[in-house]
Amino acid sequence: MIERVKVAVVGVGNNTSALVQGLALYRQSGSLVGIRRPMIDGLGVGDIDVVAAFATSEEKIGRDLTEAIFLAPNNFPRLDCDLPRAGVPVTKGLVDASEVQRVAAALTGAEVLLYSAPSGRPETARAYAEAAHTAGVAFINTTSDPVARDPRWIDRFEAAGLPLLGDDLASQFGTSVLHNALLRLLQERGLTLVSSYQVNLGGTEDFRNLVENPNTKKQSKLNALSGADSVEVAPLGYLPHLASQKVAHLNLEAQGWGETAVSLDVKLKVHDPSGAAGVNIDLVRIAASALRNGRGGHAAEATSLFKSPPGTAI
Repeated sequence: MIERVKVAVVGVGNNTSALVQGLALYRQSGSLVGIRRPMIDGLGVGDIDVVAAFATSEEKIGRDLTEAIFLAPNNFPRLDCDLPRAGVPVTKGLVDASEVQRVAAALTGAEVLLYSAPSGRPETARAYAEAAHTAGVAFINTTSDPVARDPRWIDRFEAAGLPLLGDDLASQFGTSVLHNALLRLLQERGLTLVSSYQVNLGGTEDFRNLVENPNTKKQSKLNALSGADSVEVAPLGYLPHLASQKVAHLNLEAQGWGETAVSLDVKLKVHDPSGAAGVNIDLVRIAASALRNGRGGHAAEATSLFKSPPGTAI
C-alpha cells in the first residue's frame, strides 16, 4: 500500500476548512463528485494526512485543527460528513523571519508545506518557503506573492531536490479560468477582441484582505489571461453577506465578420474555498510525487493550476 502524504498547512482559514472537510467526506463516501484526478502517481484523494497547521489567530492557536476551521471569521459551510478530531493542534505561525528555524523544526515528519495564508505578505511567504527549504519539504505557494516565479528561489529548491510550486492558485472553476477560456474561444473562432473586464465580489477574509492589500493580485490575474492588454480587472469587492461565496461578472466585447459587434456578459457564482480545495488536492499529490522521485524545482504538470507560474510577470 502506498504511503499517505503528510502535509502541513499555513493558514487555518476557509480554504483549509474546505480541504480538511473534503478529505473526510471523500474518504467516507467514496464519491468522485468534483474530483478532477482521482489518482496521481498512485495517490488517491483520501491518501493525505494533515500533520501540522500554522495560524496567527490567538483564538485558533492551540485548538484541534477540526475545531479551529469552524471559528470566526471562517464562514465555509459544514459538509455532510463525520469529522473526527485530527489530533493536530494549531501552532503559532511565523511573526517574522527570525522564527524560520522554529517553524522548520515543527515540520518534522511532513513532506509538503501548503502555504494558504492571505496574499499581500511577500516577506511572510518567503519566510515559510525558507522554513520548507530548511526542513527538506516541498513548498506550494497558493498566494499571489512571488516565490515560485522568482528564479532565485526555483534555483535553490531545484539544487536541493525539493519541489517548489506556485504562484497564485487558479481555482478549479473560477473567474480567471472561465475568462481565459472565453478569450481563447474568441481567438479560435476568429473574432477580434475589443475590450473585456471582470469584477469579483466575495465575503471571505481572503477577499477582505485583498481589498486592503491588493499588491500583486491584479498582475497575477492578468498573467492568467490571454490578450491581457485589452482586459481590465476591477478592484475586488468585499461583501460580508456573501460569506464563502464569490460572485463574478465578466464582459467581452468583440467584432466578427464585417466588423459587426459581438457582446457577451456572464455571471459566475461559486464557493471560493471549494474551488481552492479542488486544486490543492492535486497540487499536494503532485508535490509529494515529485519529492519522492527526487524532482526539485517546479513540476511542469502543475503549471496550469496557477495563475502566475514560473516565467510570468512579477
